[in-house]
Amino acid sequence: MTTVMLRSNESQDQLLKRFRKKVAKSGVLSTVRRKRWFVSKSELRRIQKKKAVRRFKRRQVTDIE
Repeated sequence: MTTVMLRSNESQDQLLKRFRKKVAKSGVLSTVRRKRWFVSKSELRRIQKKKAVRRFKRRQVTDIE
């Protein structure tokens, strides 16, 4: 559970910004998005393989330049 306490002389905008950073850093939103729909293990492996191939190609392109 991500919580933030209002500091003295802190505006609501600053508090909200700090809260959003904490939520992003904790990975709560990415977990929720990932668990929104059921994904079978074979589908998950296929997705991970696709990501690995893209990452590998991107690294090769940056190495050449």
